[in-house]
This record gives sequence, C-alpha cells and structure tokens, in this order.
Amino acid sequence: MTPLLLKALRCENFNSRPPVWLMRQAGRYMPQYRALREQYTFLEMCRTPEIAAEVTQLPIDAFGMDAAILFSDILVTVAALGLDLHFDDGIGPVIDNPIATTEQVYHLPTPNVEEKLGYVRDAIRLLKQTLSVPLIGFCGAPFTVASYMIEGGTSKKFKKTKQWMLNNSEAFHQLLQHLAICTADYINMQIAAGADAIQIFDSWAHILTHYHFHEFSLHYIEELMARIDNPDIPIILFCRGSSLFAQDLAEAAPSAISLDWGGDLAAIRRALPGNIALQGNLDPDILYAAPQTVKSETLRILDKMSGDPGYIFNLGHGILPDTPVVSVTTLVETIKSYVPTTSCDPRSRH
Repeated sequence: MTPLLLKALRCENFNSRPPVWLMRQAGRYMPQYRALREQYTFLEMCRTPEIAAEVTQLPIDAFGMDAAILFSDILVTVAALGLDLHFDDGIGPVIDNPIATTEQVYHLPTPNVEEKLGYVRDAIRLLKQTLSVPLIGFCGAPFTVASYMIEGGTSKKFKKTKQWMLNNSEAFHQLLQHLAICTADYINMQIAAGADAIQIFDSWAHILTHYHFHEFSLHYIEELMARIDNPDIPIILFCRGSSLFAQDLAEAAPSAISLDWGGDLAAIRRALPGNIALQGNLDPDILYAAPQTVKSETLRILDKMSGDPGYIFNLGHGILPDTPVVSVTTLVETIKSYVPTTSCDPRSRH
C-alpha cells in the first residue's frame, strides 16, 4: 500500500485523512532527545549515523508520524566546503571563518559529498532498514546557506548579505551557483541512499523583496532542482514568507509547497496549479495552548482542507524547543481520528 505522504505528494490521497509530520519533529521538546543531547554535541549527533538514525526514529515511535525527516542540519554542507562550523547552546550555528572576500568565493572547493558527507548517506541506509514510513531528506536552499556563510551565523538584519547582494552581486551570484551545484550533489547522494522525498528549506527568503526573491532565491532553487538526477522523487519547497511567495514558488514546479502560518490555505490552494500539493500551516505557538485549543485549531485547518487529495498537515515553521509533548500527542491524535467533513476538493470552493 502506498504511504499517505507519497499519495498526497502526488495529489492522489483520495477519501482519507491527510498525512502528518512536523518540521523539527525530532528535537529538544522530546525528553528522549534531551537525554541523548546530554551525551553528545549537536554535530556529533548529526555525524554519527547510528545516533542520527535513532533520533530520526524517535517521533515515529512516540507519536506515529506519517513520515520521518532525517536528523541533520542544513549547514552540514558548509563544513564540507571548508568553513569552520560549530553550534553553541543558546546561540545556534557559528561559522568562525565566514565569507568576507571575493577571493574566498572563487576558491571554494567542490567537495566529494560521498567523502565529506558520507555519514548522512549511512544514516539514511540504516533508517531504510527499519522505518515503516517514508523518509524525507533535506537541504538548505542556496540563498539561505550563502547568508549563513556570509553572516557567520544567524542574523536579525542580514546587513552583510544584502551588502554582498547589492555591492558585489557578481561574486554573490557565483557563490549561489556554486552552492546550487554542490547541494544538488548532496541531494542526489541522499536519494541514492534511499530518501523517499526531499524538502528544500529557504529559511531566510522572507528578507528579500519580490524582485530580489526571484533573482537570488528562486532562480537558484530552480538551478538546484534541475540537477536532481531522479525526476520521480517528490520535492517540497519551504521558505519563510511562503504564503507571500507561493505563486512564485509554483513556477519551479515542485511536488509540494510548504506554507507558513501567514496565509489562508484554501485561498492559496485555489490560486495554485492543481498538481502541486500543499503542506502546513499551523502556527507553532498554538502548541503552547491548552489541549482543547490545540484540537480545535487543528480541526479548523482540517475542515478547511477537507477533501483535498494533495494536502499534508504540518506546522508553518519548525516545532519550538519547549513545546509541551501533550500538545503534539493531541495534534497527531486529532488528525488520525479525523473524518473528512466533505468530499469536495477545496480547489473548487469559492
């Protein structure tokens, strides 16, 4: 039997509840994760296939998610490119030697991903031996990864990134093109190892104007996608600001677009081609509410998308670290017990 996630990604999930998985579903809100995190650094967990596989499996066992997403990070490719990456508690990713000169851009290596990132391949292979649900691999979009490489970590204003965009655009385009090529190699390795679908995260796309989104983000997502060897592997696109950029993202012809919580799912559904699935878009903060509120907010979205054969329930962003476990249990149980209120596809509603 075809798993719900893969049916929904083909817009063929008829007469059934939608599949559910959550971005960052294997994370700090889970006590099992925190116990492992006390023993290892974040990068040690990512780079040890057995641990990465164990963490990936945690939310499947705990909640019965309909898909697993590989435990890793979008910035593992940065280390493969020769930058010094580490994660500091309370700060997040830190790059000690960020991109500061044009010369650095033009001297970036093209890594052998099998050698530099083989631990990701090995984790996927381990998971495919035991997982009962589809496995989602992932990567960072070129623009977001480039921003980290230039800023040296997270940023509030992205001043350095925008200076490169506007004052040194030729080198910035070169960096984005190089990342598109290297990231495609990385994704092809994940697919060859057994990933059933791929999600591309453009976490910082929301900082861009509409014009610059096309020039610096979407164009290089399309470049990356064009280099994926297997055309049958579903591709999900997520960016912060996706409710604003949904119709633009559709130009890349992904299998699915994952929406933030800022947009109306049904309205966006009607505006997009019928062969593109939608994923989202519960506000992660709702999971701090009482269980009954979590249930009612979940049902509100389910009712809105009832009958849509290409809908996947998810959050509008990653689950937050101190989310109550009972909220996740309530959410998943609500979805799994849901009986569609209508067989009418929301694409036909007005």
